[in-house]
Amino acid sequence: MDHHERRAVVREIVRIDEDLCDGCGQCVPACAEGAIEIANGRARLVAERLCDGLGACLGHCPRGAIRIETRASAAFDEQAVAAHAPQARPAHAHLAACPSAALQDFTRPGGAAAAPPAAGNGAQSALRQWPVQLHLLPPAAPFFQGADLLICATCVPVAMPDFHSRLLSGRSVVVACPKLDDQTGYEQKLAALFAHARLRSVTVARMFVPCCGGLLRLVERARRAAGSDLALDDVVVGNDGAILETNTAEAAPLGRARPRGDDFIPCLDARQGDERSK
Repeated sequence: MDHHERRAVVREIVRIDEDLCDGCGQCVPACAEGAIEIANGRARLVAERLCDGLGACLGHCPRGAIRIETRASAAFDEQAVAAHAPQARPAHAHLAACPSAALQDFTRPGGAAAAPPAAGNGAQSALRQWPVQLHLLPPAAPFFQGADLLICATCVPVAMPDFHSRLLSGRSVVVACPKLDDQTGYEQKLAALFAHARLRSVTVARMFVPCCGGLLRLVERARRAAGSDLALDDVVVGNDGAILETNTAEAAPLGRARPRGDDFIPCLDARQGDERSK
C-alpha cells in the first residue's frame, strides 16, 4: 500500500448509487481521470485516489445516480491518474458518449418516449426500446427485466417485410452479427441477461446462411455459462423473408454441451434457400 492509499482526508468525492444506475456508461468517457468503469452492469469508482471530486461526470448521468459528497477518502493522486489514464478506456468506451447509447424505454407510461415511433405510412413500430445493438446495451437495462427477448441477426429485419408484426411485437430486442461484429464481451453480456433479467422467453432469429448459425451457438454458450434452463426458440429466415425453420433448443443437462448450432438446425446455403422459397 503506498502513501496515498494510507492517507485519508476529508474532501469532496463522487458517490454512485447502484440502485439508480442502469449501466448506460455515459459517465465513463466524461471522467478525464478514468476513475469510473462499468462492472457487473453498474458504474463504480475504480479507486478513490483517481477521483478529483470536481463532478464532471454528474451532468452525463440520465438517472441521477451520481452525486458529490464530502467524506473521508483517499487523497486525490495526480501521479496515479497519469499512470492509470492510458489504460482507463475500454475498447468501446467512446460509444457511451454518443446519443445512440442513451437508454429509452418506449413502454414506460409517461416517459420521454412513452410510445414507439410511427412509420411514415401510418403503421406503428413495434420497437419497445433503444438502443438495440448488443455493443451498446447494458444487461441491467430496465426494459430487459421479465421480458420476452428477441436476439436477432442484423440481416433478419432487412429480409423480413413483416418483421415488426411477426417477430418484434411484444419483445425486447438485441441485434448482433455473428460474422462481422467484434464480439468482445457478447457472451458475458448475454450470460448476465440469462442470469439476472428473469427473462420469460428467448427467441433467436437468424438467416439461413451457415455463418449465421454462430448466433445460436453464442446464445447457447451464454445460457450454459449462466446455468439457465430457459428454452430457446430458434427461427431461421430465408433471403426472401420467409421463415424456413422454427425449432426449440432445450437446455442441455449441466456438464453436457448441446450440439453446435448448425448441427442442431442445418443452415441452408444460398442455392438451397432459393429452392425452399419457390
